[in-house]
This record gives sequence, structure tokens and C-alpha cells, in this order.
Amino acid sequence: MAKIKLDLHDIFNMGRGIDAELNRVIEEAVRKRISLVEIIPGKGRGQLKKHVLRFLEQPNIKNLYHRIEKDDKNFGRIFVHFRF
Repeated sequence: MAKIKLDLHDIFNMGRGIDAELNRVIEEAVRKRISLVEIIPGKGRGQLKKHVLRFLEQPNIKNLYHRIEKDDKNFGRIFVHFRF
């Protein structure tokens, strides 16, 4: 199974940079028909994870993927599943 991994640790203090990277990785997954995107916002206080989840809930983004999964063993990881 093909997968794309996005680690947000390096860009967490650039609000617009985060959204741009999230857009880029979602568009890449759709374009290349990748079935799984792993997003790592990290643990911290959970603010970055909340930002990512809000981004993924936008109607124009939500229409692109099948479902999201929060890793129950690792709080700092989100999986976005695509169905093609």
C-alpha cells in the first residue's frame, strides 16, 4: 500500500505554511491515487492536531478523502484514508 507521510514538527509556527503543506499532501495523494496519508502533528498541547482536524473537516477537503483515523496508540498521529 502506497503512503505519504507529512511531519509538521518543522513548520508548526507558520500558520499559513501548515495549511499549504496539508493542501499539497492531500492534492498529491489524490493526483497519485495514494490510499493513505500519515500526518504527524506531534503530541505537545494538542493545538496543532486540532488545527489539522479542522483543516480536514473543511467541506472542499472532506470531499476528497474517505475517512480519517486518529491513532489510539500514538496521540500525535492522524491517518487520512482515500478510496479510489
